[in-house]
Amino acid sequence: MRQKTIDEGWTTVIKPREKLLNVDFGELWRYRDLCSLFVRRNITTQYKQTVLGPLWYIIQPIITVVMYMVVFGGIAKIPTDGLPQPLFYLGGICLWQYFSECLNKTSSTFTANAGIFGKVYFPRLIVPISTVISNLLRFGIQLGLFFVVYAIYQIWIIPGQIHTSWYALLLPILVIMLAGLALGFGILFSSMTTKYRDMTLLLSYFVSLWMYATPVIYPLSTITNSKLHFVMSLNPLTGIVEAFKYGMLGEGQFSWGMLGYSFVFMVVLLALGIIIFNRVQRTFMDTV
Repeated sequence: MRQKTIDEGWTTVIKPREKLLNVDFGELWRYRDLCSLFVRRNITTQYKQTVLGPLWYIIQPIITVVMYMVVFGGIAKIPTDGLPQPLFYLGGICLWQYFSECLNKTSSTFTANAGIFGKVYFPRLIVPISTVISNLLRFGIQLGLFFVVYAIYQIWIIPGQIHTSWYALLLPILVIMLAGLALGFGILFSSMTTKYRDMTLLLSYFVSLWMYATPVIYPLSTITNSKLHFVMSLNPLTGIVEAFKYGMLGEGQFSWGMLGYSFVFMVVLLALGIIIFNRVQRTFMDTV
């Protein structure tokens, strides 16, 4: 979009982007008010006409933790690196649910917003970005629950036995990396679902299996087979989850190499996602 003076007859000119890897950050900033409207819409509509409202942000992880404690901790006897099971599972759940929720929501960007896209112009990336931002509320509440449980164990149940390190300061970077990975995968899948609707079903099935390939319900240290350990390390979420547990709980296999790999993977994925997203948005209204 290019601004012109009124004397030339036009105030705004809208034209296709000449380069596929082209993100006009200035334009995104000018539409920040629209982004905030989408964020509020996402938050209010998710639990509209529900009895408990945002309390589901807390109830859901609590129920999930209890289920994991019974099934994986009690029946399967999967170790947790000596950490209390509620803390171990809750830490992984906070990160995973933020990632999976952002991925699932951004993957339907074109199909869920076709009515809006066909009526008015605005930067299409505003929609998936607003989804990633709005889910930060859920993540913040669940992270707060994690800190409450952490304080209970650290102060009253096993005082001084949980060793938090300075690596916990990496938390904002880890969240940004999770958001970037979810955004990259989301816009990539949203571009494919305009022509292939069964990709939505494939994604939901893929995400449910992906969690078991991520050290959420088990520590990476339990994988002793070197080949399988290497394969698990190729998962870009592995380094992020392990870094969080190492920083907050003092257990886990932290590696700058794994974290750097996750960051590079995120950058490449975002670039690829933007290229395909910009290409599809030119003609998607003909196929949606």
